[in-house]
Amino acid sequence: MNIFRFAGDMTHLISILVLLLKIYATKSCSGVSLKTQELYALVFLTRYLDLFTDFISVYNTIMKLVFIASSLAIVWCMRMHRIVRRSYDKDLDTFRHYLLILASFILALLIHEKFTFQEIFWAFSIYLEALAILPQLVLLQRSGNVDNLTGQYVFFLGAYRAFYILNWIYRYFTEQHFSRWIACVSGIVQTALYADFFYYYFISWKNNAKLQLPA
Repeated sequence: MNIFRFAGDMTHLISILVLLLKIYATKSCSGVSLKTQELYALVFLTRYLDLFTDFISVYNTIMKLVFIASSLAIVWCMRMHRIVRRSYDKDLDTFRHYLLILASFILALLIHEKFTFQEIFWAFSIYLEALAILPQLVLLQRSGNVDNLTGQYVFFLGAYRAFYILNWIYRYFTEQHFSRWIACVSGIVQTALYADFFYYYFISWKNNAKLQLPA
């Protein structure tokens, strides 16, 4: 493992902890897209099917279990917790996320590295993760005002993908048979989706003001 991969894993973990902190400390999920969280849960469940077949390292296994468990916990809180679910912005979270699932699955069937059950679902999870943030970004844009914890959550998610791009570049130059080009291209697309958010996040940080996105 290189430093970029580790930094990516840690910023990803921080993003999840920030979101859990927001939900459990405030008993509110206002400003958080349930549809994005459901997509992330599906991403992890389909990507980590190798938990049942391959052992890479203790660190790898623990991180996979943490990402699966935390994503399912977030979805459960937003859907089932009697207090948290009342704050869900259902009227703003209207993105048709099932279209992202369908498009990602069709793309995985057409473009993959190996035509096996596990590899098809790995490719599906990569494509879906690249697009999963869209419902969240649309919700934030519709609401306009973004609280600090939600803004930090999205920021760390974007940073996680940026570090992974650096990780892929590093591996391309240091590993002879590195071939995860699907992840590279999808990661670049995903990071590009954060560009507008990063700009306004930086402006709010520079001016020490609350993050606001144009409607």
